[in-house]
Formats: sequence, structure tokens, C-alpha cells
Amino acid sequence: MTRLRLDSPRRSPVWVLLPLRAFLGGTFAYAGLSKLLDTHYLDDTSPLGVHAQMVNAAATSPIGPLVSLAADHATVAGLAIAFGEIAVGLATLLGLFTRLAALGGVLLSLSFLLTVSWTTRPYYVGADIVFAFAWTPLLIAGDAGVLSLSARLRARVRHGLGLPVHPTPEEDGTVRDDVERRTVLRSGLIAGAATAAGVTAGSVLALARRPAGSPADSVSHGPVIAAVDDIAVGSSKSFTMPDGTPAHLLRPAQDTFLAFNATCSHQGCPVSYVGPGFRCPCHGATYDEKGQVTGGPAPTPLTKIPIKVVEGQVVLA
Repeated sequence: MTRLRLDSPRRSPVWVLLPLRAFLGGTFAYAGLSKLLDTHYLDDTSPLGVHAQMVNAAATSPIGPLVSLAADHATVAGLAIAFGEIAVGLATLLGLFTRLAALGGVLLSLSFLLTVSWTTRPYYVGADIVFAFAWTPLLIAGDAGVLSLSARLRARVRHGLGLPVHPTPEEDGTVRDDVERRTVLRSGLIAGAATAAGVTAGSVLALARRPAGSPADSVSHGPVIAAVDDIAVGSSKSFTMPDGTPAHLLRPAQDTFLAFNATCSHQGCPVSYVGPGFRCPCHGATYDEKGQVTGGPAPTPLTKIPIKVVEGQVVLA
């Protein structure tokens, strides 16, 4: 049996997984942390929040009823997604329950594929399907014992029992089972303590950054976008959201105003209004004047921004 050791030759296959571990672990940890730090993420009134994203995805997802159910509990579901990404990312980077972490990565990627990326055409331009398959080498092979916290804990257990660091063919199977049981127990205690601390701190951080109350609770309306008389019927006006996000205001009819986040749902490029719809200059995605996808690789419609008319002014609702 080949021993997977930290001092294995650099051309050994045991080192091949390290770049993939670093990329996947770092990406998922960053994705989860960025969600917790985003003030819009848990805001049910924000068009950029997880609630709005779930509602939009439910319309086209093959698991729409489940997505709608999650949207009804958006805060809990949103925190679960963020903490799941962080847990998967850190466990992968540390080499702690790596196969289990990889399974979590596959499931998270598949959930994103079935919601956010499901309508992406052609399928290979969507990132989530790539992530789902990128996790499979770690799911099959684990961390190979290289730069692995689990391997370090296993070595300490064996040392404490007076056993050599690596098992020998003559070693009794009962002894090996005892070593694995103690290793799993110690790993579980570390993971449990880290999870409890992380969930507590992360929840407090995310909930504290969420706006207190809805816009209607604090002020009668949000910032003014434009005067009604300044927007001719059939025209548009670009504006910037309070958080710096580009957006477009449309007036398709005399008494109708629509506003959309100008961020393309494909890869985040800003779309342009070309009348009577929108076009992404990066990869050719097109949308109609209601923000619905009409062509290209965009997986979901443009995010609609709530607005209203107050005393001759178009304002954020």
C-alpha cells in the first residue's frame, strides 16, 4: 500500500490536489464571508437580497417549490448557505473531514446550478456546473494526507498509543479502528467548537448589518431618481443606487415606470438600454423592457427595483 506522506516526492500524485484544494477552499470561504458582510444579503426589502434572488430563481428552477419554501424563510436559508460555504471552504483548506467537505461543496454547487444557473445557455458558460465537477476529485481521494489537520491528529493519536506514525501490514485491525475512532472524535470536537463560534459570531455580524426595519418604517420614501416630467414616454434614464450599483429607469407608458438593476445575471457586466430592451456588451445577453431574458447566456431576468411616484418624483420605494 502506498503511504501518503508530507515528505513524498514533489512529483507524487499526492501533491496534485493541493492547487484544487486551495482554489475551491478559498473561493467558497470568501463567497460565504462576502455574503455575511453584504448589508443587502438578509434584507427582505432589497432587490439585491437573498429573498429577491430566491423569488426570481423559483420561477425558472426545476426545484421551484423548494426554492419558494426557502424564500419564505430567507434569513434562515441565507445564513445556512453562507455558513455552509464558509464551513466547506475552511474544512477543505485545513484538511479536516475533506471528503465530507467536498460532498458539501458538490451539494452547494448543484443547488446553485438548479437555481441561479439553470437557464444558462449554453450550459458550459455557467460556473456552477464546473464547480460541481471540480469537487469530485476531493470527494473521491480526500486530501491524500498532505497538509491535512486530520492526518496531523491521526499521527498524534498513534503517537499517544505508542504506535508508529504509519500503519504496518502486521498491525491489528482493531487497533486501526481505535485510532480512526479517536481521530474522528478529536476532529469532531474541533469542528464543533469552530462551528459554534463561527455561527454565533457570523449571525450576530450579519443580522447587525441588516437594515433595521423596512423603508416604510423609517421614511416615507427612498432617494429621488428623477422628476416625472424629465422622463419622456418610451425613454430611459440611468441612475446609481445608494450602494453604487448601476441601474436603469424606464417609462414604457404614460403612467408606468420600471427600474432594473443594470447588472447582467450572467457574469455581472453592466447592461445598456438599447430600446426597447437591454443588451450586455460582454457576452451578448439581451433582455426585454420588463427585464426578461430574450437571448444569450443570461440565466435569470434582471433584478427589478421597487419604485413609486411621489409628488411628481420617481423615488425608490
